[in-house]
Amino acid sequence: MPDDQILSESAFHAVINAPMERVNIADWLFNLPEAEYQRCAPPDHIAAGYTTTDDGRAMSINVEQIGDGLVIQHYVGDPAGPHHCRMVSLSDVYSPGGRTKIRVIWDLSVKPIDEGRCEYTNSVVSLTTPEFLDFIDRQGLTLQQAAAARQVASADHNSRETPLYAKSIERRALAAC
Repeated sequence: MPDDQILSESAFHAVINAPMERVNIADWLFNLPEAEYQRCAPPDHIAAGYTTTDDGRAMSINVEQIGDGLVIQHYVGDPAGPHHCRMVSLSDVYSPGGRTKIRVIWDLSVKPIDEGRCEYTNSVVSLTTPEFLDFIDRQGLTLQQAAAARQVASADHNSRETPLYAKSIERRALAAC
């Protein structure tokens, strides 16, 4: 993916106080109650739901406010496993300037620290689409201006949700004991 297509990228880490073998990110993600999703980034997280693609793959639908944009994400896992989920979405963005689309890659993973703890990584990369490039052109914005604004908003959001996601994953892992 060419560098000029990246709008934002951030990765944050948090400790999960549970053995790695008890952690199942895909199970957590595709069974996350909406109220728990909302607790993982208040007030940004608005709604979450789950469905499937036409070919039967699990899909997570997330609605959240990132900066001045209301984002509706249609995440499909590729792969979606216990210790690593790479979620890909063609996301709808509603902003004061109108509606557009971006691609988002949300990568969730864990690696062991020791027998009782693991490190959670929450990585998010936002990418342009042709529709987005037309949208910012109509707004009189350069890609650099749009990317700078998205980077600030996305990194702020990710920094706040990562430790709360880790605690939520930890609670699910320990409840499965």
